[in-house]
Amino acid sequence: MVRSLNIIEPVGRFWRTNIKRFGVYDKVLPAATTPSRLVPDYIVQPDYVTNKLVFVNKKPEIKDEEQIKGMRSSCTLASNILKRIGSFIQPGITTDDIDELAHTLSIAAGAYPSPLNYKGFPKSVCTSVNNVAVHGIPDLRPLKNGDIVNVDITVFFNGYHGDCSKTFLVGDVDDQGLHLVHTTDECLRQAIDVCGPDVPFCDIGMRIYRVAKKNKLTVLPAFVGHGIGKYFHGPPDIYHTINHYPGIMKPGMTFTIEPVLSHGKENTVILDDGWTIITEDGSRAAQAEHTVLITKDGTEVLTK
Repeated sequence: MVRSLNIIEPVGRFWRTNIKRFGVYDKVLPAATTPSRLVPDYIVQPDYVTNKLVFVNKKPEIKDEEQIKGMRSSCTLASNILKRIGSFIQPGITTDDIDELAHTLSIAAGAYPSPLNYKGFPKSVCTSVNNVAVHGIPDLRPLKNGDIVNVDITVFFNGYHGDCSKTFLVGDVDDQGLHLVHTTDECLRQAIDVCGPDVPFCDIGMRIYRVAKKNKLTVLPAFVGHGIGKYFHGPPDIYHTINHYPGIMKPGMTFTIEPVLSHGKENTVILDDGWTIITEDGSRAAQAEHTVLITKDGTEVLTK
């Protein structure tokens, strides 16, 4: 999820090149892609597809046992699809191939791939390679040895959305890339450890900020986690850096934590497609995401 902070409109031309200051990798731009994939009529579609309405709660929802059961089901499916994709990724495949696999697995399970047609997004997953921070549109560029690629999966299954993402290594990634991906995973792990009943939401961002700073990495502040359920995005907003967002966690709340880190500065650029967001300085970015449930005893990771 994106909020309007530190996002700069594109200026000039961005080149494919090796950025040695941040490691050795190819800087990428959007490439040609295929048409949106079709969803059979028997698959139940979310409201933003059927009637073009995006429902937003006014305050964080506390779910009952039936709703939590629905969230567990959708999140388990999303996690299983992400694991299948992880074993599929290798040099030579395209991010459009990843989209095709995720779409096929979602439909086979009776689920709708949530990103498809959400506010006009044209594909079934987001795939963000190297200097693409978030919301990369799957395309026909082959992945190369040394790339990193985040795959962001959300499925709408039995009336609930389940959401998770992971940054995968493509072949042999340089040490700086490994450090970036591993630290991002550690930020997510420690953020989840912070969570529990009556914990302020803002504690998540403080923990992530400290881990990133210790490892000399930058949290990209424009991207936040979000409440999730029958709706794709809603309160609370989960900030991943120092913040003063109000409110505390209560049992029954479900939300995503999804920090984005880079080697460079925090500014990002939205490209002309209206979705792809890249780092302004060309540095690589990595993201990791889970959907969590606050319980009376602590936290349950629904997308583990």
